[in-house]
Amino acid sequence: MERNIQAHEQISTILDRQRKTRLAAGAPDADERRARIQQVIDLLVDRADDLAKAMDDDFGGRPEGYSLMNDVVGSITALKYSRDTLESWLAPDGRDAYAPYDQLGATAEVLHQPKGSVGIIGTWNAPVYTLMSPLAGALAAGNQAVLKPSELVPRTAEVLADAVSAAFDPEVVAIVTGGPDVADALTSLPFDHIVFTGSSAVGKLVMANAARNLVPVTLELGGKSPTVIGTGADLADAAHRIAVGKWTNGGQICVSPDTVYVPAERLDDFVEALRGAYSALVPTIEDNADVVAIVDDRHAARVDGYVEDAARLGARVETAPNVPVPQSNRRRPLRMVVNPPAEAVIRREEIFGPAVVVLGYGDIDEVVEAVNAGPKPLALYYFGHDTVEQESVIARTQSGGVTVNDVMMQGGLQDAPFGGVGASGMGHYNGREGFLEFSHARSVFRSAGPDLRGEWGMLPPFTEQFRAMMAAAIKP
Repeated sequence: MERNIQAHEQISTILDRQRKTRLAAGAPDADERRARIQQVIDLLVDRADDLAKAMDDDFGGRPEGYSLMNDVVGSITALKYSRDTLESWLAPDGRDAYAPYDQLGATAEVLHQPKGSVGIIGTWNAPVYTLMSPLAGALAAGNQAVLKPSELVPRTAEVLADAVSAAFDPEVVAIVTGGPDVADALTSLPFDHIVFTGSSAVGKLVMANAARNLVPVTLELGGKSPTVIGTGADLADAAHRIAVGKWTNGGQICVSPDTVYVPAERLDDFVEALRGAYSALVPTIEDNADVVAIVDDRHAARVDGYVEDAARLGARVETAPNVPVPQSNRRRPLRMVVNPPAEAVIRREEIFGPAVVVLGYGDIDEVVEAVNAGPKPLALYYFGHDTVEQESVIARTQSGGVTVNDVMMQGGLQDAPFGGVGASGMGHYNGREGFLEFSHARSVFRSAGPDLRGEWGMLPPFTEQFRAMMAAAIKP
């Protein structure tokens, strides 16, 4: 409780300073916004190697090249897109004034103004990207920010804290570190917007805290990411792309393919194709530096427990490559859990690790029904070249985003929104949608010419002519 009070006071002080600075200086212009974004890019460039090494240490095995690609380059890409495009987003959005005032010269427009201070809570699986990608939109919109890295990656959090503190006055961008007590304190304060990436359970707590101050939230919460192998899909190609998706970050990514639906008559062929494709990527596991370890013992035990529970209930478990599960570290082969019963935990919970459910189906309608019976996922994937079936699956389901004939590609689009729906989250970031998410859309009506309402009989004392005029306007 004492630490929670301290965190509350620390963040409250930062928030107050940011507010006072904002009121004194006003909204930053385009040049200032670009300069702030460039500062973030520069700190990532300067500390890239330190961050990659820290992530490797925190995971107990994460290829530094992968961390540079996913977290550093991915963040810089998002930041550069906002830096280079934000000026076009800032232009007033002209709208039609309504009759008869438009005929008198009245105009209308929508201005996109900064909301204020944005709290951004990152997660451990992409500890740099889940902070810096939303920050790109927040800074493009002219906001200040307070960042909170995940406590599960303390070395990465330490490097980030040092880099951000050296680059920014906390009145513009601040960073706070610590555990759930710090996140609880942050989400309890009257920020102007809060971004959270993580589990649905914690997302509910964030939303409940934010509701006390009526703070809008962006929640990116993940889900089961169903992957549909259509009747005419190329199994070898689908297996390769799904294998790459499951290898990525050791399956510890919010849009990782989680449950694969395969035509029942092709199920065994798909399992063998996936085993071969994954084994070609990583033929060994235990001492293979290309394999991303599960982040900590608790999460390793959780994933192992999901697989063991399914096996006890009669599911077939195949591994890729076909090697024993290491006991000396947290690296794991891909476990393919084939046709687990509905009551298996792995059928209900997001796996978030190197395992995948493979389910046989008889008809595509069964798949659509199964997807719609569960929480709305962050991503949906379809493999196949039957355009009628493809469009049917997309039209009859809901998800945050879709990729056809590949996996996870929709999340990399800068000129399109990234976000969930229903249980997988709310709100968006990336590109213009991120700018809009962190802006207040303010309608402005500019009157012109004389006020003729009195002459038109629209002001007291009202006459029967006014009533007849209004009645005449009521029509289908």
